[in-house]
Amino acid sequence: MQKTKCDITFAEKLGMFSHEYLKYCLYISNFDVSRYVFTKKLYSKLISTSQLLEDFLDFHGAKNSKDWYFYRELSAAVRHLSLGGYSLKHISNRLAFYDLEDVEEFKKKGYETLDFLTNVLVKLAPVILDEARRLNIPVPEDSFEPKDFPGVSTSEMLDYDIDDKDKDQQKENIVKIASEFLSIAKNFDFLGFYEPYSFEQIMEIVPDKINEVEIRQFEMLVHNLQSSFDTYVIHGGYMFGNRKLKQLRGYFSVVFHLLQTMGRLLHFYERHLHEAGYKNIYKRVQDRLSALIDPETLLNHTINYGLYYVCYFLGTGKNLAHEILNENIERSSITVGVPVKLGFHSRPSLLVAKIVQHYGGQVELCVDSDRFDASSVLDIQWAGGKIQKESVTEVTFEGDVRALKDIEILSNVNYGEDTMGKGVPLPRELNYLK
Repeated sequence: MQKTKCDITFAEKLGMFSHEYLKYCLYISNFDVSRYVFTKKLYSKLISTSQLLEDFLDFHGAKNSKDWYFYRELSAAVRHLSLGGYSLKHISNRLAFYDLEDVEEFKKKGYETLDFLTNVLVKLAPVILDEARRLNIPVPEDSFEPKDFPGVSTSEMLDYDIDDKDKDQQKENIVKIASEFLSIAKNFDFLGFYEPYSFEQIMEIVPDKINEVEIRQFEMLVHNLQSSFDTYVIHGGYMFGNRKLKQLRGYFSVVFHLLQTMGRLLHFYERHLHEAGYKNIYKRVQDRLSALIDPETLLNHTINYGLYYVCYFLGTGKNLAHEILNENIERSSITVGVPVKLGFHSRPSLLVAKIVQHYGGQVELCVDSDRFDASSVLDIQWAGGKIQKESVTEVTFEGDVRALKDIEILSNVNYGEDTMGKGVPLPRELNYLK
């Protein structure tokens, strides 16, 4: 009589869910480490089989079993390290199409990080096989061959016969995407990441300042940016079309995949290496994993490669984003009064500059024939000196209509202060200035 799913024992199902996973472990354990062995197909198989096994073990309470906890933690290690490796492999495969400048050092550091991950996976494989044997889980006798895991690229390209260059590239969508890129880049500015961190410095920011939750939030923002770009700006690939727009996509694509890698490695560190819990078995397993996966090296690659280049590409992409933004913004001009009594001193100048910086488009403050950068507090104050000296009562702002609209709102409340220079509540539309 055929068994139903309820008749199948834990041991039988365990063998089913472990079989393919162990076969991949057997395959990689037979190789000297090489990033070329680990193709995207191999990573994807390691990810899917380890996740199925981890879910199966969790369902049956492996987290609370002394016998099974280590086997379960090993499957989690394979999954998260393979997810990180998959994202890095994607970057290395696509980097030439991103059309980014000065990437040789980035490419070198990427290979070093990929080599670290593949080294760790190769080191884990025999440990996993030994643990399976200890638990009486059948280990497959046969293995795979390299031909079972080809890379994704060949020397051929399909015919380019869907032309995307005439797609309706609505300016408002381009402006929105460029502005959002600048906003994300600005939010990363607080890190001030200019040179590699020592391990002591890394421990000061991980996990208190930089952690999985923070990185995943930025990952989602950048992913939404990429999705909006592909939906509303350019649907096709990287080979043709507006190179400037596609280069901008290259910037946030590489950032997105770096954040994916960081999120997985930080999750693994925080959940499996950093604090394992108060039970002795958890501490012992943490120590065993730390002996296989050095936490210091893991964090060094996560921060000094991953985070560093996220900041780097967001920073270097800002000039291009500003250029694209200013080519596509709707421009206009407004004439408004100067702040009553005290003129453009520090508070009004700061508020105007913050409005312009918020939208990212170019705005100039015009006083007669002189023009000043309205995103610069210093420039506005220079203009304020001329305004006061010549007793000017009205000025003109020219540029991004989005910023002009809010500057006009600000001018209607005397730039946020009374005639004595004391602050007054701002209209609801300007809440972002608070």
